[in-house]
Amino acid sequence: MIARATFWQRFCRYPTAIVGLVILVLVMAVAFVGPIVYGGDPWAMVAAPFIWPGQDPAYPLGSDSMGRDVLSGLIHGARVSLFIGVAATCAAVLIGVLVGSAAGYFRGLIDDALMRFTEVFQTIPNFLFAIVLVAIFQPSITVICFAIAVVSWPPVARLVRGQFLTLRQRAFVESCVVIGMSTPRIIFTQILPNCVAPIIVTASIMVATAILLEAGLSFLGLGDPNVMSWGAMIGFGRQSLRTAWYLAAIPGIAIQLTVLAISFVGEGLNDALNPRLG
Repeated sequence: MIARATFWQRFCRYPTAIVGLVILVLVMAVAFVGPIVYGGDPWAMVAAPFIWPGQDPAYPLGSDSMGRDVLSGLIHGARVSLFIGVAATCAAVLIGVLVGSAAGYFRGLIDDALMRFTEVFQTIPNFLFAIVLVAIFQPSITVICFAIAVVSWPPVARLVRGQFLTLRQRAFVESCVVIGMSTPRIIFTQILPNCVAPIIVTASIMVATAILLEAGLSFLGLGDPNVMSWGAMIGFGRQSLRTAWYLAAIPGIAIQLTVLAISFVGEGLNDALNPRLG
């Protein structure tokens, strides 16, 4: 209980982190509770085209060029964007942790080989690489998550490797080796738990990056055609940008607020989990 209280007190020292947490909770509420409170198919053509926000009480955020409810699309898009951001980040963290822990623990030739392999991915622009991967396969949520994870794991691998190189020399690790503890057990039960804090901070930033990548892919028409996302809404509205700018502005603002909120929370976590700032 004392550790939790200390963590929360450190987190609350930064007003931006609290603001980000509040915004993030609201976005999550919209994503999971919104479809229940405000039902409706985001693809259904239920109104006249180009109803501006506030013009018709039945459609608070108006309608797009095909008469689809913008608010319904915004609500369903929140769930898709958050899911892809979290799922892709989890996959990227898993890959990065496995590569980084192996490189940092075994060192030598294994470290050199894995780091050269990591550098290959780092030399390719992330967004262009994601476009290629999604274009090769049939665009879907699974493929998008896979593509984002493939381009996002190298920073995690380097972070974990650095932590392992430092912790590998500690006395408690040498003691585990002396008593005959198995290598997987040392890695996953002794060293890796000490790397959780920086991994959590990095993962929080990666969620925001994944949301931006998904929005960019959907904007280019490489999103899942069966689901509504914020990036797809911006893509639908770009053809009417001069006459109905709200179609791109509303989901764009939603993406901006969500990414900023996650970034603020990540900064708060970094300060709260950093013992040197205690």
